[in-house]
Amino acid sequence: MTDPTRDDRFRGTMPVRDAHRIDADALARYLAEHIGGFRGPIEVEQFRGGQSNPTYRVTAANARYVVRRKPPGKLLPSAHAVDREYRVLQALQETDVPTPRVFVLCKEPKIIGTPFYVMEYVEGRVYWELWLPERDPSFRTAVFEAMNDGIAKLHSVDTRAVGLEDFGKPADYVARQIGRWSKQYRASETETIAEMDRLIEWLPSHLPDDDETTLVHGDYRLDNMIFDNAEPRLLAILDWEISTLGHPIADFAYHCMPWRLPPETGRGFKGMDLAALGIPSEQEYLSAYCWRTGRAQPTHWEYYMAYNMWRLAAILQGIMGRVMDGTAASEHAGEMGAMARGLAELAWAQVEAMES
Repeated sequence: MTDPTRDDRFRGTMPVRDAHRIDADALARYLAEHIGGFRGPIEVEQFRGGQSNPTYRVTAANARYVVRRKPPGKLLPSAHAVDREYRVLQALQETDVPTPRVFVLCKEPKIIGTPFYVMEYVEGRVYWELWLPERDPSFRTAVFEAMNDGIAKLHSVDTRAVGLEDFGKPADYVARQIGRWSKQYRASETETIAEMDRLIEWLPSHLPDDDETTLVHGDYRLDNMIFDNAEPRLLAILDWEISTLGHPIADFAYHCMPWRLPPETGRGFKGMDLAALGIPSEQEYLSAYCWRTGRAQPTHWEYYMAYNMWRLAAILQGIMGRVMDGTAASEHAGEMGAMARGLAELAWAQVEAMES
């Protein structure tokens, strides 16, 4: 028997985990009051994928919906911001950025235990394997083109026109992110990782001088997107929890980490024959983004790669913290959290390569 792929393990739904059970009757009553045309009764299932906010598929009598909520229990400061997710999705409804339609935000925790929002269920496919093993090279090429186009459109949004000019601070994004994720890392630290300690000291003392501000996603990657079931067409970008105003090149570099990470991390394809797979090289992909956005080639690309590896390690450590607290959203959270050390080691190796 072969090992299950990431697609096998993360795709689809499962019965709601005990730690994330909700009052379905109370939810149905709330939806009937706040969504036009809603008709119960409902069936509630939990999506297998996702590591942060528990997300449910709600099947009603005449439609399907998605409910995304804050997890129960003790939470890190400023984390799990479903209200921010709802706001940015609502603001992007009339832009060319592909997003699901949102219906209502409930800030009242007494309905299902924590605040939540409701959005449409987009029928399509989420790809968990970065190299799309069941697809042919031309299909993969088109998927990467669609992803590149999606983030280029996002970074081109006129934030003032969509009412997001105050969605974050207009400068010093990377410095603030380093401060924020350093605190989040310390708050969820379960073991000493020397490379993380070194990076927390090195990164803020070597900040680039190319500050720029756009709307950024913060976690733009293949498995946070829904594609058409049959065509390589991007239907919706998901998981906007850490979106804000920030540096577009830092955001794009995070998206490009798979070119630097080995396959065994589950987050990369370094060392694979990309040309044979139909996947562009890192430089080709970066050049396509620069062409679409009208930007010059970035001068601090290697710094942003190191920064994002470190940032991902901090995010994974937060997942491990939730595993220890028993509040993790995914049944595979422990596996993800355990990757924090390896990512920190890769990030520090990137710094050493820059300084050699």
